Amino acid sequence: MANDPRDAANPMPRFPADFLWGVSTSAHQIEGAADQREPSVWDTFTAEPGRVKDGSTAAVACDHYHRYPEDVALLSGLGVDAYRFSISWPRVNSPGGLDFYDRLVDELCAAGVRPVPTLFHWDLPVRLDWLERDTANRFAEYVSVVAGRLGDRVTKWITLNEPAEHTLLGHALGTHAPGRQLLFDALPAAHHQLLGHGLAVQALRAAGATDIGIANSHGPTWPASQEPADVEAAAFYDLLLNRLFAEPVLLGEYPEGLGELMPGDVQADLKVISEPVDWYGINYYAPTKVGAPQGTEIEFGGIRMPAELPFSVQQIEGVPVTDFGWPVVPEGLTELLTTFRDRYGDRLPPIVITENGCSYDGVDDQERIAYLDGHLRALHRAVEAGVDVRGYFVWSLLDNFEWAEGYERRFGLVHVDFETLARTPKASYGWLRDVLRAQR
Repeated sequence: MANDPRDAANPMPRFPADFLWGVSTSAHQIEGAADQREPSVWDTFTAEPGRVKDGSTAAVACDHYHRYPEDVALLSGLGVDAYRFSISWPRVNSPGGLDFYDRLVDELCAAGVRPVPTLFHWDLPVRLDWLERDTANRFAEYVSVVAGRLGDRVTKWITLNEPAEHTLLGHALGTHAPGRQLLFDALPAAHHQLLGHGLAVQALRAAGATDIGIANSHGPTWPASQEPADVEAAAFYDLLLNRLFAEPVLLGEYPEGLGELMPGDVQADLKVISEPVDWYGINYYAPTKVGAPQGTEIEFGGIRMPAELPFSVQQIEGVPVTDFGWPVVPEGLTELLTTFRDRYGDRLPPIVITENGCSYDGVDDQERIAYLDGHLRALHRAVEAGVDVRGYFVWSLLDNFEWAEGYERRFGLVHVDFETLARTPKASYGWLRDVLRAQR
């Protein structure tokens, strides 16, 4: 089998001995037990008819809240070093909510798996709003509470997950919670999330944390052609989805013209936003092919793109696609990482790939094996090219509630029967287990 890590003719290249191997999940997508926490914007969103394609909610999801010992056993059997999960802010706000994370962290530590919590993964308490500046302050207060409770066992922290997607899909296009369609009037949500990140870094430092990062989604932007209109549209898309969320953190400045559109004392806020991080997390799935606006509404990857956007997202031809319709382009990961190295130089801290994965159905998921194999080799090429990459997390451990797609998209290394909640490791789980054994 060509992708078998034990294949002597085509072995997986060896990563550094201290390289961190892990898998990722998020609270709203797997925990369930919605009746034991306060509501989030996603609970409100999914209660509205037509918001989720299969009409489902995450009220039960994978029932990880009750089944976490079984899931930690799966992590132990897989042989990962670390588990990236998220902490539900609405659960922490509820009586006894932090007790669950106490139990989970203890279970992980007992299994020899390093806990790597993300402090915000889109499930904002329903009474808060990222359009309001005060939400950044409330976030820092919540982070202080969590760090005070878990910081004796948790050393590696992630502040935010994908503020770009939460801004674009949740506030600009309305396809994710909270379902707003503000287009460029959504920019305050981006700024306040970034400010929340900086304040969270300060709160974590005050609690003694020395290993802090953020998980931003990034990918190469490819112009549809070399025509000036396509090149200009692609540069603008790259600015919105890559530079807007990287440069305030890494450089302490917004890309040209965008700072003027942000609320408040932007220069003072940027000093907070650019609080030094110890590493920079990148979630990578695919490049994006972008052209000039076409003047019509289109749907791409399950996302409705309004006609008034100053760009159009187009299909990359000649490459495989996942069950989600996303292009499979491993070499895009190498390109992205070397571009970031060249663009930001010594302002770029060590990188961790905090998400990389794909949606395929079935338990004998050879397509997922090929996907992960290709992306790990592409990642190793970036390491060989001198990019300082310290870790890699697969998305995801479990099939889960995939946001507006409901339960129709399966990203897990472990199959979940959403009727019985039975877990079944897939072929890719065994493949990754063997990869990790071979690395050691």
